[in-house]
Amino acid sequence: MTDTAAPTPREAFEILMAGNHRFATGTPEHPNQDAARRAETAPAQRPFAVLFGCSDSRLAAEIIFDRGLGDLFVVRTAGHVMGPEVLGSIEYGASVLDSPLVVVLGHDACGAVAATRAAVEDGTTVRGYVRDVIERVTPSVLAARAAGMSDDSDFIAEHVRHTVNLITDRSQVLAAQIAAGRTAVVGLSYRLTDGTAQLVASRGLDVPAELAW
Repeated sequence: MTDTAAPTPREAFEILMAGNHRFATGTPEHPNQDAARRAETAPAQRPFAVLFGCSDSRLAAEIIFDRGLGDLFVVRTAGHVMGPEVLGSIEYGASVLDSPLVVVLGHDACGAVAATRAAVEDGTTVRGYVRDVIERVTPSVLAARAAGMSDDSDFIAEHVRHTVNLITDRSQVLAAQIAAGRTAVVGLSYRLTDGTAQLVASRGLDVPAELAW
């Protein structure tokens, strides 16, 4: 979004979820994907949302939310694990580009979460820097186990909530913007089979109880 006024956090959330609904129901509009949009966004960008998601190849943000060029500022890592460079990228989108919404996007059948569960439950080891990914997912898996969770969807939702908490706890920039009503942070869990994104966490955005999962 470039020429129009920036949306509020709630409006941005509604735009995002409307796009996901179109994608899930097989009625995508493919907005902002033409030559005119390319020319419009070349001088500057004003994405309406920062999307921090898993690197899984089935989680292409602009496709599953039916958006186009200049709409989403996307940051992705395996298992949406977070380090300083990731948090800095999220802050850049929210504070420099003035995106009113930050989204943490997890999904079912996540390999990072599955590998972490195997490491915690069976002692399975991995080599290289994948171990660092597993170490960063481990607190979420341990919290889910301590709460008596067993379903894959519960572990995914817990990891999404944990990531939302990390972002809002560690970033003073985002905490200040949330307190001022400029930014909201939400967590979504994506279902690979039906293409829907379900809300599992929210900071700075009041949502109806029926939307919470």
